[in-house]
Amino acid sequence: MPHTLLAASNQDFDFYFTRLSYESGNWDVDERMPANILNSLIEYTTLRVDINERIIPLADPAMLNSPFCYMAGHRLVEFNHAEKENFETYVRNGGFVFVDDCNHDIDGVFARTFEAQMAEIFGEKALQKIPNDHPIYSSFFEFDGPPDTGVELNGWGDGLVHDYLKAIEIDGRIGVLYSNKDLGCEWDYDFRNKRFMYEDNTRFAVNIVIYAMTS
Repeated sequence: MPHTLLAASNQDFDFYFTRLSYESGNWDVDERMPANILNSLIEYTTLRVDINERIIPLADPAMLNSPFCYMAGHRLVEFNHAEKENFETYVRNGGFVFVDDCNHDIDGVFARTFEAQMAEIFGEKALQKIPNDHPIYSSFFEFDGPPDTGVELNGWGDGLVHDYLKAIEIDGRIGVLYSNKDLGCEWDYDFRNKRFMYEDNTRFAVNIVIYAMTS
């Protein structure tokens, strides 16, 4: 991440998790997911991690200092002027936003309206599928593409397994990572329950954060 953004971050931590609130739709989803991801970062990496999720309005200039932002929901995405301005400024200046469609489909209201906002801000063709050998899939753990989610395999949403993620790249680096897979719901459980899993499914979240912090 560019030094301008790192210098603006909280000097007591290398990383803190910012959830973006926005006026339209519903942003307060997957409530246990941030703590789960933060626990994984502590377990697997040497990052100095703030264990508290920070909720910052997209319209608040304070979000411009965040090392990583998360945005999700099921409903309408329609940015007001301040939200649109901050989103564009943050991304164009080296920020990273992970956006997750909780409907896990490609034609629901969140998908349609969020993609329309991205086209308006960054251009009609800015949001593109990324290849499954993109560096984000090897930034920490090795993946051959985005891992499948339980909601997809159980046939919820559009009944499809989305074998790709989309992104907006700025100067060869992902600034907006966009998922229709409902990864936030997949990771929305008490982190202590990971001990019952055959394999920790939050490992890909670690990849996303490490890519955001180092690319």
